[in-house]
Amino acid sequence: MKNALRRPSLSMPHALLAAFALSGALAATGRAHAESTLYVANVGGSNEQLYRQKIDPPFEKAHNVRIVYVAGNSTDTLAKLQAQKGHEQINVAVMDDGPTYQAMALGLCGKVDDAPVMSDLYPLAHLGPTAVGIGMVATGIGYNEKAFKKLGLPPPDSWSVLTDARLKGKIGVPPITNTYGLHTLVMLARMAGGGEKNIDPGFETMTTKVAPNVLSWAPTPGEMDGLMQSGDVILAPYGSGRAVALQNTGFPLKFIYPKQGGVALQVAACVVAQNAQPELSQQFVQYLLSPQVQAMQAEDIGLGPVNKTVKLSPQVAARVPYGPDQIAKLTTVDWATVNEHRTQWTERWNRSVEH
Repeated sequence: MKNALRRPSLSMPHALLAAFALSGALAATGRAHAESTLYVANVGGSNEQLYRQKIDPPFEKAHNVRIVYVAGNSTDTLAKLQAQKGHEQINVAVMDDGPTYQAMALGLCGKVDDAPVMSDLYPLAHLGPTAVGIGMVATGIGYNEKAFKKLGLPPPDSWSVLTDARLKGKIGVPPITNTYGLHTLVMLARMAGGGEKNIDPGFETMTTKVAPNVLSWAPTPGEMDGLMQSGDVILAPYGSGRAVALQNTGFPLKFIYPKQGGVALQVAACVVAQNAQPELSQQFVQYLLSPQVQAMQAEDIGLGPVNKTVKLSPQVAARVPYGPDQIAKLTTVDWATVNEHRTQWTERWNRSVEH
């Protein structure tokens, strides 16, 4: 789901070799099942289990099709899509929103067909003409409620809490290579009059006002959880799903959507351009947006529904971004601009923020 949770990507030569090997294997199978096989790329782990056990079988039965699950993190899937261009084998690619925008810019995704279910989606799920969000988590602020009360500090409600000198040495911030850290930089830039197209104010705030308060630039959610549990860090940018996992241990973590907006991190579906199963691909994406699949994703893997008609139990609803009020508190990132500059931003971060 998040950058911090992904396995390291294959180097591009290896990614290309793996993709071509995959293409050869799929082509051999595809000749025998050209009319009845759908290749779906998505992340492994709990996602793969959910799809194999609950999501794929009803679709296979209803459409008389066999679904082949091609597991890999979002950057691996993007590399496969690039390598197979011109001899497409993957039909539907499910990736995080950042890599999805890259795929869209490279012309790897085909137009998303209109369908009745599309009118049931929150506006932020419509990523563009060639991709659609199928679920989301959110980046906000997580803090130790007991520690704040003990220090006599008011509950935070803004991203600006990261600049509060009273929290010097008690804040954790993920690096820019982690989506939470990137989201934080963008929100700080927006608050200072900039944004994705003018990131300088964000770096200025991060370097001069946030960095002096930071105890750790923990690169993984697991490390940040450990710092929270030890009491060394009492506030950090957090993902909604990670917050729930820590809360489930009994830890007094409070998760809030800052008043400037939490940031939606969406999982998106791309119907691969010029693939051999265009109609089935469109039908599968529409199926992923159906209330029953949206509810399964929320219950099993913590993805908030993008379909406004989904009904969740109070227990599940408490764990994911859900309902018009919470969705209204979310903002989205201009990934086209971010992807264009991310390499330079990462170099600048390493040089000026963590040094």
